[in-house]
Amino acid sequence: NHRRLGALAFSFFAKGFAGSYMKSMYTQIERRFEISSSLVGLIDGSFEIGNLLVIILVSYLGPKVHRPKVIAAGCLVMSLGSFVMVVPHFIMGRPLCHKTWKHTLKTSGCKMASSYLWLFVLAGNLLRGIGEAPIMPLGMSYIDDFATEENSAFYIGTVRASGLFGPTFGFMLGSFCANLWVDIGVVDVGTLTITSKDMRWVGAWWLGVLLCGVVSFMASFPFWNLPRSLPKQGEGKNVKKSSDIFTITKDKFFPVLKKLLGNSIFLVYLFATILHYNSIVGVITYEPKFMEQQFNISISRATFLIGMYLLQYFLVQLAGGGFIIKKFKLHTTTMAKFGCITLTTYFLLSLLYFLSDCEVLQVAGLTVNYSGIKEPSFSKENLVSACNADCSCEEGYWDPVCGSNGITYISACLAGCRTSTGSGKDMVFHNCSCVGLSGPGNFSTVLGQCPRDKCTKTFPYFLALLATLAFTVSLGATPTYMIMSVSPELKSFAVGIETLCGRILGGLPAPIYFGALIDTTCLKWGVKTCEGCFHSSLVKCYNMKNNLTLTNQPQLCAISPNLCNWHKLDQSYAVLSSKYVEIFRQFCGSQNPLPQVSLLLAVTLKIHSKSVMLRWKLFSSIAHQVKSYNQCLENKYV
Repeated sequence: NHRRLGALAFSFFAKGFAGSYMKSMYTQIERRFEISSSLVGLIDGSFEIGNLLVIILVSYLGPKVHRPKVIAAGCLVMSLGSFVMVVPHFIMGRPLCHKTWKHTLKTSGCKMASSYLWLFVLAGNLLRGIGEAPIMPLGMSYIDDFATEENSAFYIGTVRASGLFGPTFGFMLGSFCANLWVDIGVVDVGTLTITSKDMRWVGAWWLGVLLCGVVSFMASFPFWNLPRSLPKQGEGKNVKKSSDIFTITKDKFFPVLKKLLGNSIFLVYLFATILHYNSIVGVITYEPKFMEQQFNISISRATFLIGMYLLQYFLVQLAGGGFIIKKFKLHTTTMAKFGCITLTTYFLLSLLYFLSDCEVLQVAGLTVNYSGIKEPSFSKENLVSACNADCSCEEGYWDPVCGSNGITYISACLAGCRTSTGSGKDMVFHNCSCVGLSGPGNFSTVLGQCPRDKCTKTFPYFLALLATLAFTVSLGATPTYMIMSVSPELKSFAVGIETLCGRILGGLPAPIYFGALIDTTCLKWGVKTCEGCFHSSLVKCYNMKNNLTLTNQPQLCAISPNLCNWHKLDQSYAVLSSKYVEIFRQFCGSQNPLPQVSLLLAVTLKIHSKSVMLRWKLFSSIAHQVKSYNQCLENKYV
């Protein structure tokens, strides 16, 4: 058993490891392939598309195939997808933007050889989604077949918990690779004029993808030697090939689905879960980019912090919500109230995002004019001024320098600089005519954007808010009351439907529309060049913050379904209790109350499919009414 559990645990680790690493690298992929955030969202969504293409087929054919070998094949497909993704790195040119500070070369008529190489990344991610599909459904059913009823839940919980280490190590690897230059080992990093804090920096995204492919390849080995089916623990013969819990025949599928969707409590919970998925997926995908732009920290540090955020979220969701439910013995109604309260708290706390204000970067010709006066609108670009008109500068490049006046210039050329000293990151530009327009002083510039002190000071408060939000929303995300609201034979099917709908309506569209909204905040798009120079964008940080905060408000919409379940469960209990009281009132005039008691018990048992906890709550009501009936009999016959 230990060997089988170890194999499944490692496969769960591998898929979590690769998935989280890819999430951490999308900013690097965006820069390397010069694509928009919305296209990055499409690449991210391709994983869900691949998964959904085969998940239903895999789940249906699971009992009829050799499950360990199918899982092994899935791990190999995941590995193949990773190797396909890194192909563009070895066939496209190297970024050359760091070699010069004067951009006077025109690029008209120049055709990019690497324009569509990002399609390799999309295809590889699609393959990863296809390969990951069998691991969860077939792995869980395989455990349920050989484990006893009392051990099955423990084994499944252990395997799924081991998957939590995958995202943690994935984001740690992402943080490490983001700190390495994309052409590490080929280019002398000492000659670069940018650092990992620069928004033009491209990390070694391909290095971690290769490692993810190797890990997925290794995860396939143990499954080739596992048997097709196993004897039940404590039994000497093979049991049926698949547990009934994981198998629904074709003729029963639609009636069972109709019965499940007819459960209004489950349906409302499903709606809330989809909204919750949208919010979480969007934040995980683009929060590092937001932190980099808003607070001027390196993408490597932002990725590491998001990894810690996710670890807290998963740990609290796994243990915190369940502990509270067990400790305080929460009923289904109380759990709906608890979910509503936590989501309301999350929404109110998320409004504090608007207070994490950060001043807009002062860029000459974009947000301020060359005299240092703020422009009333961002729509008009005046990059060429009298101070740099004779420099013949290329306006499409983003190679920022910081002037001694505290204003950032798009390039040293557009700052009007005539000479330079030093090399690499220590290069200083002198005799910059545009710097002198905003006042007297030293007319020099240094590489990089000007620092924003207010942003640095507010960052610790932002991290505290992020941690508080993760803790709050994870407490209310426990699916326990969803499971308790359906009958036992539908529990696994309900979890499958929840996962399927969450991926189709949450995991797939969220990265795309989040990315499209981020693209609308762009102030300055760079240009593509034959040399492979990657574009970079300057964004309206306050617009980006507002868009991310507002698109994170599906959590607000999720409050309504929980309120609906709260009201519905309370109303159901009130109606049924009033009927019980009415029947018990007839007991005092009856010589034989047994038929009424039988009726009450029958009605109570019938509502089992609606809510297990509601049933027990009504049993308590029956006991109370029986006690009242006994007192009634004593008063009647004494």
